[in-house]
Amino acid sequence: MDLAYKIGILGCGKVAHLHAKAIASIKSATLAGVWSRTDSSAQSFAKQNGAVAYNDIAAMIDQLSIDLVIVCTPHPFHKEPVIKAAMSGAHILVEKPLASSLTDCNAMIGACEKANVKLGVVSQRRWYAPVLRVKKAIEEGKIGNPVLGTINMLGWRDRAYYEADPWRGTWAMEGGGVLVNQAPHQLDIFQWYMGDIDEVYAVQRNLNHPFIEVEDTALAIVKFKSGAIGNIVVSNSQKPGIYGKVQVHGNNGASVGVQTDGGAMFIAGMSNVLEPPVNDLWSVPGEENLLEKWNEEDADFFSKIDATVYYMQCQIQDFLDAIENNREPLVSGTDGRKTVELFTAIYRSSRDNKPVKFPLEPEIVRNDFDGRLGSNDKTNTRK
Repeated sequence: MDLAYKIGILGCGKVAHLHAKAIASIKSATLAGVWSRTDSSAQSFAKQNGAVAYNDIAAMIDQLSIDLVIVCTPHPFHKEPVIKAAMSGAHILVEKPLASSLTDCNAMIGACEKANVKLGVVSQRRWYAPVLRVKKAIEEGKIGNPVLGTINMLGWRDRAYYEADPWRGTWAMEGGGVLVNQAPHQLDIFQWYMGDIDEVYAVQRNLNHPFIEVEDTALAIVKFKSGAIGNIVVSNSQKPGIYGKVQVHGNNGASVGVQTDGGAMFIAGMSNVLEPPVNDLWSVPGEENLLEKWNEEDADFFSKIDATVYYMQCQIQDFLDAIENNREPLVSGTDGRKTVELFTAIYRSSRDNKPVKFPLEPEIVRNDFDGRLGSNDKTNTRK
């Protein structure tokens, strides 16, 4: 990329500082402007990063000729800045998840299509070498056709985590629990590997966090349009935080998998990535003995980078290349909506105690936030 791109950051919380560092590492880009819902936050962030603070998104984009904005507000508040940025002609990369609701997803995607700007969603784990290795093996037919996919993500969030920001742990502000905040990376990779979903049957619960409203655990059985099946187990209820795994099994008997997170679950701005991602499962004929070599190479590379910044840099660079070459980014707005569609299906299925067919559209006639509110299940401990 030969062009110099001007980037703006919308929202100046913890994750925004990681994006600012990533932008600083890209020779073809500069952080030009920042906006926040709180003026003092924008001023402080801008001073730290050599940018200009604004209290008006349209003015920032127009006056600084911003090419790309990165939206880092809490996810229930993504819609308004995305639509304003689209109307002002900037391309948009949004922190995960795209939104808490399908209604917001549709509004953002529609605004970007109308304005003819690109929309992407942060899912930087797609750039992990072990994640890409699994994707390549599937695409090359090394496991035949994927017939079974699984997510197992067991971790822990304590009271201090939820008290660190006022929006955490509430339906209105966080929009959900482990499904909405911790699991989107795995939900994205799972669908990237397995393809389009046909049906979901699921249960969500709050098992041992009585001081929050949202779920800390969810289980789902997934049927894919290809005929494949899948299983999802995600939870914030296991001390002290264990792992996040996505595995795929093929119809030739071979299996491939990646552990994206290990040691403890990463918290943006509050912790470092403790363990390198690894391929934890690999039974491709003739390649069974490569795991040790790959894991040594991946760990060596991981030790030489700041993983909290490097993979964000990879995704931002991909997005800038998509702008320059007029292609879709690797993780598009449509991909982001698929993640929201999946966790929405889990909430609805748990509410109705029955499978949910895809595709999903917003529920206009109900007022229970897609099954999150008003559960009468006695085991679901909510405020």
